[in-house]
Amino acid sequence: MPESKWEHFEHQADIGVRGYGATLQEAFTQAALAMTNVITEPEKIDSRECINIECDAPEYELLFVDWLNEIVFQMSTRRLLFGRFNVQIDNHHLRAEICGEPANRQKHQPAVEIKGATFTELKVYQTADGQWVAQCVVDV
Repeated sequence: MPESKWEHFEHQADIGVRGYGATLQEAFTQAALAMTNVITEPEKIDSRECINIECDAPEYELLFVDWLNEIVFQMSTRRLLFGRFNVQIDNHHLRAEICGEPANRQKHQPAVEIKGATFTELKVYQTADGQWVAQCVVDV
């Protein structure tokens, strides 16, 4: 069975985030965790506040960028960091509950601020063994 995990990959001054999963939802979730890990360790973030978000796009690649950018928007406007993601995708419509807590410099020791997800290295696909992969570069 494919493994759910995430990783970063090098890209000039920015950083790539990649999520893997047995389902598309798991790959999107893991990529969100990879993005959070650019800022701080997701394990340091308590699930004190949860919000619901929705995204629609005609293609999974566009849905993925919209998903990550919605998280960045919520981080910026609410001054929260998110460490738990519950994602549902149905026919190019994403619904998610994202949970986190207010950013705290002492507790979270943020490394960088993410400006947004980009179309650079953007790919969402299923491998021959059935594993889903979702990746792009985020602007830091």
